[in-house]
Amino acid sequence: MPFKFFLSIVLIGTGQLADLQAAVSRPNILLLFVDDMGWSDLGCYGGEIKTPNLDRLADNGIRYTQAYNTSKCWTSRISLLTGLYHHRSDRDFSNTALVGEILKPAGYRTWWSGKHHASFNPHERGFDHFSGFLGGAINFWNPGDVAREGESTPGWRAVYSWAFDKKVVKPYVPGKGFYATDTFSDWALEWLDEKRGENEPFFLYMAYNAPHWPLHAHAEDIEKYKGVYDDGYEAIRQARHKRQLEIGLFDEEIAPLSPPEHRNWTELSEKERREEALRMQIHAAMVDRVDQNVGRLITKLKTTGEFENTLILFLVDNGSSHERPSRGGKDSKSTWGTVGSFEAIGPSWANATNSPLRKWKVQGLEGGICTPMIAHWPAGITTKPGFIYREPCHLIDLVPTFMQVAGKKAKYPANIPALDGVSLMSTFRGSTLQRKKPLFFQYGSWQVIREKQWKLVQRQSDPWQLYNLAEDRTEIRDLAATMPERVVQMKTQWQEWAKEVDIKVRSNRKLKKKPGK
Repeated sequence: MPFKFFLSIVLIGTGQLADLQAAVSRPNILLLFVDDMGWSDLGCYGGEIKTPNLDRLADNGIRYTQAYNTSKCWTSRISLLTGLYHHRSDRDFSNTALVGEILKPAGYRTWWSGKHHASFNPHERGFDHFSGFLGGAINFWNPGDVAREGESTPGWRAVYSWAFDKKVVKPYVPGKGFYATDTFSDWALEWLDEKRGENEPFFLYMAYNAPHWPLHAHAEDIEKYKGVYDDGYEAIRQARHKRQLEIGLFDEEIAPLSPPEHRNWTELSEKERREEALRMQIHAAMVDRVDQNVGRLITKLKTTGEFENTLILFLVDNGSSHERPSRGGKDSKSTWGTVGSFEAIGPSWANATNSPLRKWKVQGLEGGICTPMIAHWPAGITTKPGFIYREPCHLIDLVPTFMQVAGKKAKYPANIPALDGVSLMSTFRGSTLQRKKPLFFQYGSWQVIREKQWKLVQRQSDPWQLYNLAEDRTEIRDLAATMPERVVQMKTQWQEWAKEVDIKVRSNRKLKKKPGK
């Protein structure tokens, strides 16, 4: 038994667990957050994409089957980094404390690499290092606005500010060796090499933009998946669902494959089928490359002896994206996946990659708000390897978790809204979360409340739908007509919450924050 954990046990046994224990055993935290990935893309969630590094984390840690996000990029990032429902803040994260602002005073080195879907510089909000862009989506090869020598003009030219600690650059035109997923990892690996004082753990937030559109990937990664998607959407959905049943993620009676919401593959022309298969090849290549870079980070942690006492969490900001944007200045002659191209997977592949769940990004059904989540921490997780945790949790629960593992030096400010989430530490023992309130959701035209196994969901002014997810995980049997009292009770709870967080409700048709909130 390592001395620092033996010492912790001795101190606990004598009733003297104090700052010394916190100093010697507080874990590093590696938060891996990817963008628009499907629920079943990873191998450990049933996918055919090669993700051996993340699969190993799942095999030796915990997989969560009912972890929730907010269904949209920027709203999920507010909840992830503040522990609050996004409705309590705004796109500039006002009236919140970011996790860096909580952990840095507690003695953590705080680093953030990649995407920040807001306009302020995280270096000014508690992060020792921030390198990345202040926006929603980038060209993975060249996020600038001009072509580099010998290349096509970038096919997606959303020109955002980039920050490198105090320095802010706009536009940012990197050298030709740039590929966003790789470069974000390069920056983090440099920080991990920095000298540190004794007993200074780190918090590293890897905000990968992949596999968000545009579909850009290394040619060798795309080639790995040649022919894999030639049989179309439904073949992939069914194959993934079969694997999910085999590995124990679902029971077929509780989670049958949801009805298809994709085009009929056999009705597509040969050219359409070829292009559709290629879209998914590139998407798979982007996920594959994320996993390769996770492997690079893991190798570094093992080399430095930090791996055993690093809490690693992996999750996604929303369901797979159905979007097929038409804007941009793509070069029609550019090979798909290269700098001049601009493509996306669209709704049919979104349906397949979210197997077996219904719908996709920005929707209130499970395919929009459910995220695959992996927790790995050899020194702190006591469940058996490969444990599957099946109770609901949410992005709002991460900051309370980080605070608990950081010890009593991690202080939450008193002059902002109280945390909405609860710590996930009990899940690391396989125990039930002690959540006193339901989970609430609202984005765009969708509103949702999740109370134990019950889920009430509504789109615009459509009738509320009620599902018992303990018996109907894929939301096939709407029970609203047979349980009107429960519908009224849960609807009332949702409306009370909406009032509390200042969502202005107008005949249940348009829901938005009051001005200035």
